[in-house]
Amino acid sequence: MQINVWGYAGLVVMAMGGTALAQGQPLSVIDWLDQNATQSTPVVAVPEPPVVPTAQMPVIQTTPLDQRAIRQIGLVPAAVTGLPAEMWRRSDVTELSRLLMAVQDLRLPAAQALLYKLLLTEAEGPEGDAQRDDTFALTRVATLVAYGALDPAMALIEQAGTDKDAAHFATYMDIALLTGDEDAACDMLLARPHLSPSYGHHVFCSARLGDWDTASLLWDAGLALQLIRRSQADLLDRFLHPDFFEDADTLQPPSQVTPLVFRLHETIGEPLPTARLPRAYAAADLRDLAGWKAQLEAAERLTRSGALPDNKLLGIYTDRLPAASGGVWDRVSALQRFETALGTGSVAAVEKTLPVVWAGMQQAEIEVSFAALFADALAPLGLSGSAATIAQQVRLLSPNAAAAARQPSGPGSVILNGVALGSVDGLKPRSPLEAALQSVWASDTSRHDIVQMSRSGRQGEALLRTLRLLEDGANGDLNALTTALGTLRALGFEDIARHAALQVALLDRER
Repeated sequence: MQINVWGYAGLVVMAMGGTALAQGQPLSVIDWLDQNATQSTPVVAVPEPPVVPTAQMPVIQTTPLDQRAIRQIGLVPAAVTGLPAEMWRRSDVTELSRLLMAVQDLRLPAAQALLYKLLLTEAEGPEGDAQRDDTFALTRVATLVAYGALDPAMALIEQAGTDKDAAHFATYMDIALLTGDEDAACDMLLARPHLSPSYGHHVFCSARLGDWDTASLLWDAGLALQLIRRSQADLLDRFLHPDFFEDADTLQPPSQVTPLVFRLHETIGEPLPTARLPRAYAAADLRDLAGWKAQLEAAERLTRSGALPDNKLLGIYTDRLPAASGGVWDRVSALQRFETALGTGSVAAVEKTLPVVWAGMQQAEIEVSFAALFADALAPLGLSGSAATIAQQVRLLSPNAAAAARQPSGPGSVILNGVALGSVDGLKPRSPLEAALQSVWASDTSRHDIVQMSRSGRQGEALLRTLRLLEDGANGDLNALTTALGTLRALGFEDIARHAALQVALLDRER
């Protein structure tokens, strides 16, 4: 007779389990269930699955697994600007980036206004660019930075993704350093050190957020391992150990300025003058930390690039009375006297002050902003002499140029009045420029290949090419000018074409 050893062993284990229970030993799963069977267990109500109201087959939407959500970047809805949200999608990203780089120094205000509209419209990038390296989005941001428009640049890089990769974060950090709002960027850097643009940024951010011990340790290590450039190391040394340099000589200006170097110089009390630096650095002088003269010069510079609102310029110009003479002080004094004369309503006072302030605005190349501020106030005064001629020019440079052409406040070119109204039939030009402008409104002078490019879904690229032509035209190339203006009209930008034509005729912008 064979004995089932394993069955017998099982009986023994069960018996031992009973003994263990009696002696207070750990319970088996079965014992625990028996002992707790009388305890109440909360009942969880399971919701009934949804029931369709009919027996018809529901409509099922399908999406390919590799299709990603389309991303739009911009600050102004396409419905507001009138530009299509897909205006970049069908263009090549490399060509678009090249074209944007080529228009980073437009001087004609109408061209700048159109470029800002292109850059700030909520729009998709070129097909597939967001899934690769986002080159076009970064170039859009870089273009705004080049014009000194740091606030919209910051908004765009935040939409594109500040921590998407090292290139995005470096752009974000540079803008934050230029605006003096680097705390949030430093928080992100310390949380994600792999994004840091340089070892020096890591040292700066540790100190900026109050961790001076770590910053000093990092500085020592970076210096020993040669991870920090010598010029940057000296700046960080003075930043971290100010007590050691109280009587030290001022550092020599750096040969290469970066936003971090610029910010460090400001932090140690040795700010760098911005006049010879790229426009983006001028924005730092708009803060109260800078003197009034630096604010005035920065305001004029950023107004020339279209980055500063007209009212902001006026506010800085009228902030206080000038304490000196010459240069920007003469312009401030002239504008304040003109504004006072305008406020009194005295025609004689305006006739006396207008030529002086207009000469100053021409010298600073901010005539269009002046026109936007004061053209409407000049219209009903009935000025005479040179003041009347200037008033008519100011009104033609204003957003309401058509009203100036319908009711001239002084003598002027009939061709320019016709351009402002969009009608030049029967008018006689007095110069080659006027003849060129007349031809734009008398015939089709557009570039048909650019117009066709726009009709094929590449509107953004078409407009960038037109802006490049317009810049050449503003510099004296009449063929490029007529082509650019005719193309703008063919693309549906009649108002911009008129303002651009008037600006070319009334402003001296040839390089």
